[in-house]
Amino acid sequence: MSDKLIRQNVVDELDFEPSIDAAHIGVAVDNGIVTLTGHVRSYAQRTSAEKAVRRVRGVRGVVEEITVRFAGETPPRDEDLAIRAVQMLDWSATVPKNAVQVQVNGGWVTLTGQVEWQYQKEEAYRSIRRLAGVSGIINAIEVTPKASAPHVLSKIEAALKRNAEIEADGIKVTVKDAKVILEGKVNAWYERGLAENAAWSAPGVRAVEDRLTLA
Repeated sequence: MSDKLIRQNVVDELDFEPSIDAAHIGVAVDNGIVTLTGHVRSYAQRTSAEKAVRRVRGVRGVVEEITVRFAGETPPRDEDLAIRAVQMLDWSATVPKNAVQVQVNGGWVTLTGQVEWQYQKEEAYRSIRRLAGVSGIINAIEVTPKASAPHVLSKIEAALKRNAEIEADGIKVTVKDAKVILEGKVNAWYERGLAENAAWSAPGVRAVEDRLTLA
């Protein structure tokens, strides 16, 4: 697929996505690598734009350089944003209470602490990303290992085989010190994301290194 066609498909996908105001987003494509520039009004739109691009067939990678501008609105003070972020975490039924700490500097929110599961780390991130005034998020929450390497390996391999969209036999999984390494080939970019999600779904996984390539 040509870069010109990929670019047009990316532009169409951004325009189609209702959660994004794509009027000020620039798109460039080089050998299947998409670069996004320009600005949006919220961090949620920024992350939604990247997700939309990854859905487009033929995209091999995304470089996201979009900035957040608040369109004349006065951004909240860091202190107020921190208070609201803590409240959002406290209201979450998924994130363990007092497990995550919040620090805000210039609208950038840093999350630290420890949880037992990757989905809890992701939920903490999702709780914050839609807050007005957030310019960016650094998710430094650690997932503490609670399972042995053989147990984690078997869980991931079973999850891959259950997914009808992934050719599990083409993926090699290695687990060492709570880190998962995925190697092999997949047929489409989105399959890499499915494989990564399967790896993160295992208990105690702290890192996933994706070495998968497109067939």
